[in-house]
Amino acid sequence: MASEPETRVAGPEGPASAPSAARNRRLWLVCNSASGSNDEESQRAVKAALERAGYTLARTLHFPDDAAPKPADLDADGAGLVAVFGGDGTVHAVVTGLFGWRGAVLVLPGGTMNMLSKKLHGDVALEIIADRLRTTGGQRVRTPTISSRHAMGLTGVLAGPGTVWNEVREAMRAVDIVEFLSTTRQAISYSANGPKVTCAEVDCGREDGYAAITLVPQEGGLEAKGYYAESLADFAGQGIALLNRNFRDGPHDDLGRHGTVRLVCPAGEPMGLLIDGEPFDGAAEETFDLGICGVDLIATHAIGETGGEIGGGTGGGIGG
Repeated sequence: MASEPETRVAGPEGPASAPSAARNRRLWLVCNSASGSNDEESQRAVKAALERAGYTLARTLHFPDDAAPKPADLDADGAGLVAVFGGDGTVHAVVTGLFGWRGAVLVLPGGTMNMLSKKLHGDVALEIIADRLRTTGGQRVRTPTISSRHAMGLTGVLAGPGTVWNEVREAMRAVDIVEFLSTTRQAISYSANGPKVTCAEVDCGREDGYAAITLVPQEGGLEAKGYYAESLADFAGQGIALLNRNFRDGPHDDLGRHGTVRLVCPAGEPMGLLIDGEPFDGAAEETFDLGICGVDLIATHAIGETGGEIGGGTGGGIGG
């Protein structure tokens, strides 16, 4: 079994070392207007909130038209912080692209689900996060992640025929009613009849597998859950849960926490695969390991407060 890294507060040594207070106040903002309610008005509100919190906005990038920031460019500008205002896909691209950088990333709620933002700050509004930054500065942390041959997952993995519900979500985003109805019917059928997946070498769960298995990186292991559908009511519940990525609402079995998880399609067919909500071409077998984020993230969530997964003590602030 792989080692089980825990969320940690960045210390004064190594690549997590905090830059100077003056540098910490200079930041780049990355926005994505296609993410959720991320429009010009909300972007202005983000900029105003960051400035009220005492930060200097050096540059604004509009992803994906603008490329994600690179460590060398940030260092050349003297910026020590990148704020991301976008959905999970945008957050994934920016954060993983900054692995190894000595600065820090502030993830703000700017998309539909905001999974990583909720982990770092709780399910709270931008204004509350900005107030916390102004008063406490937040803390630099490294959160658990999921390692795979495809990509690093910051928030979770979904595998199995249930990934077809991602197509339903895309139809909803495009406000295509005809496509939405068509993909919904296909999703219900494929969830029932598509090649299911199992959690190998785990003494629990259904032998015939699941319509979807989710993996979420937590302290102590990858939390695995198997989602099934045996009736029309189950299909509806599972579909809504997967559509919203609110997995706890769907009918499921808890499959435990593990340092390494091997998912298998007993039928030998390629499995559907989503990592941080983005599709990948899965094989008949895929292995996932618990990892740790490769760049410091800013957390403003109070330790022990309901809704977060941040552990440890008080770390270095970003307020200076």
